[in-house]
Amino acid sequence: MSHTLADMRRDYTRDGLVETDAPDEPMALFGRWFEQAIAVEQPPVEPNAMTLATVDGRGRPHCRVLLLKGIDERGFTFFTNYESAKGEQLEACPFAAMTFFWPALERQVRIEGSVERLSDSESDAYYRVRPMGSRLGAWASPQSRVIADRAELERRLSEIEQRFAGSDPSRPPHWGGYRLVPEAIEFWQGRSSRLHDRLVYRCAEDGWRRDRLAP
Repeated sequence: MSHTLADMRRDYTRDGLVETDAPDEPMALFGRWFEQAIAVEQPPVEPNAMTLATVDGRGRPHCRVLLLKGIDERGFTFFTNYESAKGEQLEACPFAAMTFFWPALERQVRIEGSVERLSDSESDAYYRVRPMGSRLGAWASPQSRVIADRAELERRLSEIEQRFAGSDPSRPPHWGGYRLVPEAIEFWQGRSSRLHDRLVYRCAEDGWRRDRLAP
């Protein structure tokens, strides 16, 4: 290796985040940052990619990268197999954290809160707009379960394709959406000399409280 891990560093100088530029509501700031990420980030970076952290029934953490599929005043939505590892973890402990990282903007957003299932109608609506391959894949994959090999997965897909040939597949009962209802949202803007800007919004009885955190 030409560089050791200790030598790998980058100075952040692109922008700053001060209280006068931050609205009273965190969703407004997230929306602004997300639109800027869409405009600036280039493939293979996906602006809606985020790390989702969950905790299982034994209190052990798990994380993976997912794609955010919806944002509104109620929270942040994503979709998965209810019987997957993450689905079982959310059943055992209905709280989670998300992290978005947009390197071109030198920004990170951390979100923590409770998680609830979307209504059947909301999950149905999203399922209908997915590509057909993804819709069939939701039926074919026993997500997070051990399978013998790739051939088993392809066999299951072939059976599903035959089952729904010429028809419009409905949403599998074991697949649907979740909403993370935010209780805390932290906005991180990289700054020089590791003196980063960090503003955190915490949900209180009378609205959102905003504080600055030391980097």
